[in-house]
Amino acid sequence: MTRRSRPGTSAARTFEALPPTKGSRAPFAESWWGRAWLRSLEESSLDSGRLSRGRTYARGGAVGPVTIAPGSAAAPVQGSHRTPYRSTVQVEQLTDRQWDQLLDMIAERAANIAALLDGEMPTGLADDAAAAGVPLLPGPRDLDPGCSCPDWGYPCKHAAALCYQVARLLDHDPFVLLLLRGRGERELMDELGRRNTARASAAAAGAGPAALPARPGDPAGPTFASRTALPPLPGPPPLPDRPGRGPALVDSAVPESGLDPAALELLAVDAAARAHHLLAGALGARHTDTAPPAPLTEWQDAVRLAATHPTLDVFARIASNCGRTPGELAAATRAWRHGGAASLDVLESPWNPPASHLKRAREALRADWADGRPPRLRSWRNRWTVEGHAAQLRLGRDGLWYPYTKDRGTWWPAGPPDADPAVVLSTLLAA
Repeated sequence: MTRRSRPGTSAARTFEALPPTKGSRAPFAESWWGRAWLRSLEESSLDSGRLSRGRTYARGGAVGPVTIAPGSAAAPVQGSHRTPYRSTVQVEQLTDRQWDQLLDMIAERAANIAALLDGEMPTGLADDAAAAGVPLLPGPRDLDPGCSCPDWGYPCKHAAALCYQVARLLDHDPFVLLLLRGRGERELMDELGRRNTARASAAAAGAGPAALPARPGDPAGPTFASRTALPPLPGPPPLPDRPGRGPALVDSAVPESGLDPAALELLAVDAAARAHHLLAGALGARHTDTAPPAPLTEWQDAVRLAATHPTLDVFARIASNCGRTPGELAAATRAWRHGGAASLDVLESPWNPPASHLKRAREALRADWADGRPPRLRSWRNRWTVEGHAAQLRLGRDGLWYPYTKDRGTWWPAGPPDADPAVVLSTLLAA
């Protein structure tokens, strides 16, 4: 990988070591650009087991202060030896020509600068940059990890831990990504200020783009021919404090034959709650990075309704009409609360994961266990049952491990999932 450097243009930044979060199920990246960084790491990795151990190291506080410089990130990572290893990850820097293109794109819209200063990376900026051949976001094989340890893995668990910590830094400050690409915040803001001043001077001198000619009889012609700015768009509607309750139908009138006023009231309340949730997402800063939810089957929606409105009356109505036993519905609603449709699929649909995936997971489990000897596991398809315990791990099609416990002969969902089976198993056995 060729790296271009521009000595003296950007100062390195050092971030204090993040506190341990062992046992936490919070993702390493919540922002779309942080997830893009992790996709680059995970798609280029040759060993998912080392990635799993890297996540464990990062959660356990093994990564020391992280220094971000143009083209690289570095940190000491505490491994099994007394002296920490020196881990790095290098990223190709943008050329001067690419920076010129990117800065023009940022300066074109004041909203881009405002978003960056507010800790956001505009999705439109990244898309425009990619279309112009400027790789703002790293792609597969764009990250080059290294470490002073003797492990030749790509990456080793220490370098993987560093990459996961960098994702957390990116979440809070998109200028970290720009520094990795070659330029720091102060340098960028100074250059953007110069470009904005030049644009304002050119506009004042009449050096802007020529006006569009007006066509005879075209009422829009004067508007397009003028140099005045269009009025701003109206602001979004305010988000109500809480969803509406819907109409009161019970006892309000004699219903038509076949209508159930209580059921209609419930559906109106549920629709209002879902609309409030969708509006909150639409007004959020990361709305453009949120994919629309997949449509639910009739059974999935029945389980969602029972989990969202946990009353005996609602549960009894759904159980009597969905063709399932109350016990099946109870297990399904518990699964839904822990992970939605993906968790419900884990409860009801055993499947055969690739043998190589399970082998790497077992190796990661042994590596992460305190004495290297985790409890004995009995394997069947995507399920690992802990011998001597009423505990089970189930691998979902989403790559997450779901905890289960056995009660009176029935396996029940026992908590939210995690990508690391060691985290799920240790939590299960500690309960």
